[in-house]
Amino acid sequence: MEPYYNWLNSLVNRNKTEFAEWPKLKWLNTYQAREAQERKEELLEKLNGNKLFKDTKPYHNRISDGCKLCGLGQWSCLFITGKCNAACFYCPTSQLSDDLPTTQNLTFASSQAYAEYINHFNFKGVSFSGGEPLLFFDRTLEYLKQVRKKCKPETYIWMYTNGILADTQKLRKLAAAGLNEIRFDIGATAYSLEKVKLAKGIISNVTIEIPAVPEQKERIKQLLPEMIEAGVANLNLHQLRLTKHNVRNLSKRNYTYISAEQAIVLESELAALDILNYAHGHNLDIGINYCSFHFKNRFQKAGFRQKVAGVLANPDEELTQNGYIRELDGNSISYKSIRIQDAPGDNKALEVLGLMHKKYYFLKETVMKPSTLNEGQLAEMKALIQGGVSEIPTDPLLFRIWQFEQIENGLREY
Repeated sequence: MEPYYNWLNSLVNRNKTEFAEWPKLKWLNTYQAREAQERKEELLEKLNGNKLFKDTKPYHNRISDGCKLCGLGQWSCLFITGKCNAACFYCPTSQLSDDLPTTQNLTFASSQAYAEYINHFNFKGVSFSGGEPLLFFDRTLEYLKQVRKKCKPETYIWMYTNGILADTQKLRKLAAAGLNEIRFDIGATAYSLEKVKLAKGIISNVTIEIPAVPEQKERIKQLLPEMIEAGVANLNLHQLRLTKHNVRNLSKRNYTYISAEQAIVLESELAALDILNYAHGHNLDIGINYCSFHFKNRFQKAGFRQKVAGVLANPDEELTQNGYIRELDGNSISYKSIRIQDAPGDNKALEVLGLMHKKYYFLKETVMKPSTLNEGQLAEMKALIQGGVSEIPTDPLLFRIWQFEQIENGLREY
């Protein structure tokens, strides 16, 4: 496991370097880690194995169809705008600018181009987010209508909102245009359910999606029966994430930070699992899932790589579970990833995907240079590719291969 632990240590160093100008941030220490890990394992055990997507998404009762498509890599999230009318302390990004609708660094000036993109890459789910989509309601409605008109009728469509601008008229227009699900961030409105209640009987599936704020844990538990009464089918709980944008706000709270691919909040994960256990223990008729950082970081990234490569890779190229192109040549192995973008820039090696409403440029980038394996490594590599290796490899080269081949299992130990 030495390569794995060396890699984890590199994440610790990277996170602490990134936030070096905030010396008072409380990073997880060994003593805290042992105690917190015991608590996490206790909470997970009580859920009786209710975990999805390689044990990264613990849940109670059910998850929404949108969440299923997300985990399966079948979802595109379009950020309708970068502007928001709320000021949530936990927001990881600036929300001040009204930009072109964007997804995965691709911009879509027209709704026709976005619907064409959904069809070409065969996404089965679409969501509209921001910023706040209701700030630009006509724009949101236009893109929704175009996706519903041009894409497959079974396409599942949902929208994220803080609900501040929600009213019955807007909700009815969204429903008439084919919105399947609406997700409210009630953390933006002091946990009020007023606007959530308006959606009951209008939008087919009503969800609340909020970060698991540790200080609000008991409040959220007590709100669960009222959520059910308001018609909420699912509650999605996210893990708080530390960023350069929200560090000023989060640093004022007594949180403990864990180093992962990004810095995340320990108490947020434990709060989410505690709320799950409360609902499970009281047999509450609501679906709740913990949308962990590890789920999002692994499955959403892998899903997009798989979608792009599934269309742009050559038919004879082999894709890994993690969405990379594997290239084998005798006892040598290397990996590539497909990068797709709006403009060619200065790179003349980019290939062109020309559709009716938009032109795309893409490149197969080498992410691991050809490496030669000895006979022992070659046998282990073949087993790893075939899914016959459950343990993380201890050999440094095989560990790198494992990272490109497989999606890591489970919530990482503290």
